[in-house]
Amino acid sequence: MDFELSSEQRMILEYGDRIAQRFDRRYWMGYAEKHEPPKELFEQIAADGFLGLMVPEAYGGGGQGMLEMALFMEGLSNNGIPLLSLVINSTMSLALIAMHGTEEQKQKYLPAACRGEIKFCFAITEPDAGSNTIEITTLARREGRGFRLKGQKTFITDADSADYALVVARSRPHSEVARKTDGFTLFILDMRRPGVSKTAIPVSIPMPESQWQLFFDDVELEEGDALGTVDDGFRILFDTLNPERIILSALCVGIGRYALRRAVGYASERKVFNKVPIGAYQGLQHPLAAAHAEVELAGLMTHKAAWAFDRRLPAGEYANMAKYAAAEAGIHAVDVAIQCFGGNGFTKEYGMFDLYPMVRLLRTAPLNREMVLNYIGEKVMGLPRSY
Repeated sequence: MDFELSSEQRMILEYGDRIAQRFDRRYWMGYAEKHEPPKELFEQIAADGFLGLMVPEAYGGGGQGMLEMALFMEGLSNNGIPLLSLVINSTMSLALIAMHGTEEQKQKYLPAACRGEIKFCFAITEPDAGSNTIEITTLARREGRGFRLKGQKTFITDADSADYALVVARSRPHSEVARKTDGFTLFILDMRRPGVSKTAIPVSIPMPESQWQLFFDDVELEEGDALGTVDDGFRILFDTLNPERIILSALCVGIGRYALRRAVGYASERKVFNKVPIGAYQGLQHPLAAAHAEVELAGLMTHKAAWAFDRRLPAGEYANMAKYAAAEAGIHAVDVAIQCFGGNGFTKEYGMFDLYPMVRLLRTAPLNREMVLNYIGEKVMGLPRSY
């Protein structure tokens, strides 16, 4: 693995520095506190050709891979702009359609999505299944030459502003399959279809993205709405779930760097007692240095996971370890940065505590730390199954 970034990869990483000159953390927080999408930022990213970074150039995208997408998220998050909509729309939805869609689906959705004219959400989580995707009950039953979709999804990011949803459903009930992973199908659902309804889930985290419950009441689907092979959707599911973990790891790494950079700036100027900058005291310097090391180590694992995914190597091991390491490192970095600021760390003026809810969320979602450790223990280390 070459640790040196190419000139193009460096440009993608540094794009966050450039765009933050116009759309900075203060701009992002203005939308985060209202739970409204940052329209101008989204439009600028689309105009600059970054929404479809993982979409082939033939369909209006950038023709790049997972590593470049992770670098893009790192660059934004390095500047305090953790844009979750890029996870759902660009990384999980557009990239999956580019990999597994029919030619008709690619032509229909990808060019418009790359231009920012249509948006996607991703619907997999259910109230009673949670992290146990095998137990989802949303069912797309055969009816004539199509399907009827019935069920419920929860914690669906930006479902209100999405034009389409990628819905993970069972096309055969759990009780009727030989293997528990059989009978899954992914569908591209037009959110304007009759029978689709939604209700908001109020959350306490300041972020532009909103959370929703989705309800499907006999929603009509066509054969051409299926993404990939009917009944064999589980096979391609991790082509979106591993990228989700990688891109969120990049987000945590970036936010950790942003918090530490702010803390270093403050600790280098703030003076107390003997008029020495507080950053000279080991009681502050060592925690900041340890947090920096943890963030950069998590960044390396994130890059390795992206590198493996781009080469179609098994990436689950690295993606899960990156998710674990980056979430823990991000939380620690933000925590020590807040401590460095003292009472100022909790004020709106300094905006440090506002960083904490986002990184703390990513210890729990979209796959909680305990399930990540279960995977590492069983699938990587060979320990007995624990659940």
